[in-house]
Amino acid sequence: MQATITCNLVKLMKFLQCRGISISVRTCSSSVGNPVKQECPPQTPPYLTLHGQWPSTDRAAFLTGMTVLPNFITEAEEQSLLDEIEPYLRRMRYEFDHWDDAIHGYRETERKHWFPANRAIFDRVKQLAFAGETLPYIHVLDLTAEGVIKPHVDSVRYCGTTIAGLSLLSDSVMRLVRTNDEEQTNADYRQIFASNREDKYWSDVLLARRSLYVMKDIARYKFTHEILAGQDSIFKEQHVDKGRRISIICRNDP
Repeated sequence: MQATITCNLVKLMKFLQCRGISISVRTCSSSVGNPVKQECPPQTPPYLTLHGQWPSTDRAAFLTGMTVLPNFITEAEEQSLLDEIEPYLRRMRYEFDHWDDAIHGYRETERKHWFPANRAIFDRVKQLAFAGETLPYIHVLDLTAEGVIKPHVDSVRYCGTTIAGLSLLSDSVMRLVRTNDEEQTNADYRQIFASNREDKYWSDVLLARRSLYVMKDIARYKFTHEILAGQDSIFKEQHVDKGRRISIICRNDP
């Protein structure tokens, strides 16, 4: 386990350094007597906020399992992806009914074959976010400015431990709320957060345009996730101007 975490951390540090993103490393020691190696409590990164009373174990696991990399792709790479998918999306209608009532105001498709320049982007995603192979088909989800993704946990029948998504065209706010159900999509649950909010703990995550989010392990299985509607898109007391949003999502085998 420690070797896997170290390997992933090295990959992340190399990627950030290649992108010119500065990083700092903390060390912890005892201030009394001889220095004693201690576990550093995980810091809350700037792209998310934590709310409610978090158990320390869940907090640490969540901060490991939910990562956002800003500016993972350039403006030119974003445009290259749009140039490839927009002709297909334009032939589709936006839908307002979903088989599990999880999404409203969307259209979606899957693609297996990509232009070489765009395939190189997904190769980077695979190298950074996944330890092994990803599913061959990549999910493209186009959400209108008024569209929403309601709280749900992606079915364990369709994807494995890790989900990685590129955010195109717009910033948005993703909310993740702790649940005990690993496949929670029913309508009754969606009312629990509103009625028993004081009993919950959750995180709001800023998904900036052209960022990559990686959701795995406890964040993948033990938290519902949703994309907040425009009027509810608040992050650190600032309104986030959510417009039309396209997410391109990679998954691994169930």
